Amino acid sequence: MSSIQQDWPEPIVRVQSLSDSGLGVIPERYVKPLGDRPSMVSSAADVDIPIINLGELYSDDDRVRANTISQINHACRDWGFFQVVNHGVSPELMDRAREAWREFFHSPMDVKQKHANLPTTYEGYGSRLGVKKGAILDWSDYYFLHYLPCSLKDYNKWPLLPSDCREVIDEYGKQLVILAKKLMKVLSVNLGLSEEYLQNAFGGENIGACLRVNFYPKCPQPDLTLGLSSHSDPGGMTLLLPDNHVPGLQVRKDGNWITVKPARHAFIVNIGDQIQVLSNAIYKSVEHRVIVNPSEERVSLAFFYNPKSDIPIKPAEDLVTREGASLYQPMTFDEYRLFIRLRGPCGKSQVESLKSPR
Repeated sequence: MSSIQQDWPEPIVRVQSLSDSGLGVIPERYVKPLGDRPSMVSSAADVDIPIINLGELYSDDDRVRANTISQINHACRDWGFFQVVNHGVSPELMDRAREAWREFFHSPMDVKQKHANLPTTYEGYGSRLGVKKGAILDWSDYYFLHYLPCSLKDYNKWPLLPSDCREVIDEYGKQLVILAKKLMKVLSVNLGLSEEYLQNAFGGENIGACLRVNFYPKCPQPDLTLGLSSHSDPGGMTLLLPDNHVPGLQVRKDGNWITVKPARHAFIVNIGDQIQVLSNAIYKSVEHRVIVNPSEERVSLAFFYNPKSDIPIKPAEDLVTREGASLYQPMTFDEYRLFIRLRGPCGKSQVESLKSPR
């Protein structure tokens, strides 16, 4: 597999600057092919991903606990997505994290440009995913940073503005790692594995975690483009803090695109490609994308909980024995991440291409 290139294939254009310029027609580089353009109306408007009260995991009533565990199992099998409320993360911290990043994106351009990123790590302020020259681009800017392992955590690469941004990011990451560990235990049990199986397969305490903050500016032609193209998440598990006021995430279900209705102070949880591999496709990562809005901007925080980068990830032996042949060859997350970066968002084709020959 070839190594990643050192610079972007073309000059970077900030989408926020395009939006702020007041243009009425988006540049051709952002116009999606006809089959990929979004419908502004959900194809199943009365359907939504499950909402699960995580506080009931700690109920004194065994039946309540068992029901909550079962709800998570069905959500993982049927949707690959669910929302959690009463999850233990401070609502005030959630609000402050989102608004701190909104303040960053509204900082002067010269302040943001100090953090401009490169394809080698993606860390910093960016406006494109993938390095394919001439690719059709998404209508969004972002900020990507590493949280774990500590060897990759570099406060100097985190924004200085607003003044409490680094402190807020640090505490936010701590609380989300705790939440992710709780969910990993439930998923392991639901797969019929030991409670610590998935966590240990990820590297125990030596896991990876990173944050991508997405900024979706107003778009004059939202029917022609996407804020983020269809993809499944390459990592293990994603905890998304959406914008409470502006829906945008769409999940693919039974061939339809369902627009998620965010619950207040909920996290949207989804299965990533690495858990699909570990579960031998009992749990599947699911295609999702982001639509944009003509009159409102949108900010979301995606926290990725990932395996240690150099551990080969393969289906759990117990699941291979019970469910039949192993569907995937071992691959480290570093190898898979490079594979993704070279190609950019491509629906489910990334993980499906890893299936073992039968």
